[in-house]
Amino acid sequence: MDALSALESGQDVTALVIGDVMLDAYMVGHVNRISPEAPVPVVDVQAKESRLGGAANVVKNLLAVGAKVHLATVIGNDAAGDTIASLLKGMQVGSSAVLRSDSRPTTVKTRVISNGQQLVRVDEEVTSDIPEALENQLIAECSTLFESVQPHVVIFEDYDKGVLTDRVIKTLIAAASGLGIKTTVDPKFAHFSSYRGVTLFKPNLKELGEGMAMAIEKKSDQSIERGVKRMHELLSPLFSMVTLSERGVCIYGPDAQQSYCRIAAFEREIMDVSGAGDAVIAVASFLLALDVSIMDIAALSNLAGGLVCEKVGVVPVELERLKAEWVQHRESIAPAPLSR
Repeated sequence: MDALSALESGQDVTALVIGDVMLDAYMVGHVNRISPEAPVPVVDVQAKESRLGGAANVVKNLLAVGAKVHLATVIGNDAAGDTIASLLKGMQVGSSAVLRSDSRPTTVKTRVISNGQQLVRVDEEVTSDIPEALENQLIAECSTLFESVQPHVVIFEDYDKGVLTDRVIKTLIAAASGLGIKTTVDPKFAHFSSYRGVTLFKPNLKELGEGMAMAIEKKSDQSIERGVKRMHELLSPLFSMVTLSERGVCIYGPDAQQSYCRIAAFEREIMDVSGAGDAVIAVASFLLALDVSIMDIAALSNLAGGLVCEKVGVVPVELERLKAEWVQHRESIAPAPLSR
């Protein structure tokens, strides 16, 4: 299917997102003075807001492009968990695999914002792996969803917060593969090498370097290519896609026009990079489910990531704007020559 038709066919896609969900809390105000207690700004808070974050932001991006979505995660039996449950209830999200735990708190990231700029972020979290009993329950709930809703794609959204353990990852990848379900991954360091044999593996450049224990030069395609090839050999995904911030995105896989290629990014006024990776993996997974070519998947998902960077805070992609940008730019998008 061509990319534009895919963006108009959201109702045909069912996705299951598995991973670390968190609450993004915002305190918004103005700075008019410096504290007499320390050389820090004093923020007069004028508004507070709570939004779904982490894997739930991938859910929001999938909903924004029209997909049907189910979510599997573990949150705490606490006030923040109640807020997440309430926010999910207001969305059309399958939440039968959203598990509550008495033994670990819900992850909360609080951002303090003044004049459109983030001043500080405060994290409240426990990042140890979930215990075996919760592993068993999460695996069982996801396995049931594999059979009952038959998702077209399963997305592993890993923030190293403990939901995606080595056992959970390997068991569910094997189960999905056995049923012919496509799998995509937005990885972090702790379980980087656990994601063998997925359909699409999407780290950013920092995650690639950490995962491969390599020093990769951002401005060198040759250096990036070495890292991507080594990762591909280690993990054997069908496709690898590495986001490179202002340098765009690189692709490695059998359907690429060459074994390794890079698509340049469009210049944008960057306000906040929070949530950009979530938009990229959501749009890429959505398009993969509809059998869009990997070159168009890379180009269009990279456009999506750039668009959300123009907003302050973690926000989902806007479908109509994404479609308009694709129509405007698709003829000019082509693999960039490799700079050695």
